[in-house]
Amino acid sequence: MKTLLLTSAGMRVEEEILKILPKSPDQIKLAHIITASKVEKDTSYMVRDKQQMIEARFQVEDIDIEGKNEAELSELLSDKDVIYVQGGNTFYLLKCIKESGFEKVIIELMKKDVIYVGVSAGSYIICPTIEMAIWKHQDRNIVGLTDLTALNLVPFLITAHYKSEYYSVIKKAISHSKYPVKILTDQQAILVKDGKIKLVGKGKEIKINKKNM
Repeated sequence: MKTLLLTSAGMRVEEEILKILPKSPDQIKLAHIITASKVEKDTSYMVRDKQQMIEARFQVEDIDIEGKNEAELSELLSDKDVIYVQGGNTFYLLKCIKESGFEKVIIELMKKDVIYVGVSAGSYIICPTIEMAIWKHQDRNIVGLTDLTALNLVPFLITAHYKSEYYSVIKKAISHSKYPVKILTDQQAILVKDGKIKLVGKGKEIKINKKNM
């Protein structure tokens, strides 16, 4: 049984996060994976998210996966109920994931009913590839990553932070992708629970073509 909540903007869908918890927030140990935010100039979104977690009474621990190995991560995350992978640079995050063994650790944790919450880049890395990270030119491949293959834990791509001005860019990108694409505003998320996929949050599903239905 695995539960993933793939968000565009994290705690902006706090209500949806609270809905999937097995117990009250004050009993939840949450690993706040901050790695993707380390290379961003503006980390106010990360600070804001953490403050909101604290106000919601989560037991929060900031964790950076860079430079750690699989055994270290298994130990650090062994007592956590929620793994919350923060947004930032998707390429940097994926590089650190591949180098640290985080992928194997997260798969084992989800087998034990640990909940995964992704934020933007943290949602992208769950998909088959991170090709969508460059669609709106928001992300830069600062680490020269050539293999964009991601964790492939869901059969679709996500494009986050949708606004109407991105329509033509995303429409063109979708037409060249071999994967279905789920489009999210900052008030939406994709809930994947026991194999079922559901759009949650506020607003209607945005559909640009048949591929993302």
